[in-house]
Amino acid sequence: MTIAEFSSQKSSQITGVTQTTILNYFTTLNAGEFRQTAALFAQHGVMNPPFESAIIGPDAIATYLETEAQDIKAHPQQGISDILPDHHIQIQVTGKVETSWCGVNVMWLFILNQNQQIVAATIKLLASPQDLISLRPPGKEYTIDSELF
Repeated sequence: MTIAEFSSQKSSQITGVTQTTILNYFTTLNAGEFRQTAALFAQHGVMNPPFESAIIGPDAIATYLETEAQDIKAHPQQGISDILPDHHIQIQVTGKVETSWCGVNVMWLFILNQNQQIVAATIKLLASPQDLISLRPPGKEYTIDSELF
């Protein structure tokens, strides 16, 4: 799907951000249209979610979002952009992400290529280590790998 195909959808508004790709990222993500969200990435685009390895390519990103983002609502608030030396655009967006069991402040860092495709998206949780521990989903079991100690 191309950027133009998203133009008929209602876009999010983020103070300081005018790039259609970024607005459509949040619109499609919040609508649960994860294949459309992933289509905004370049062929070898990378998503770096918190606590996960890099996810590369639109198909892998769509699969990841369909598995992990069903319960997520992003509330981007403001952003800034900068032109990089290679003519890519870097956009930093801050806001909040909410699930049915928690909310956390987040920073998204996007890199767009000259075709306005997402080359990289890094999602960082803006919380203290103590806050992060409390973000575990209810009922999820965690084990400690004894080889690490």
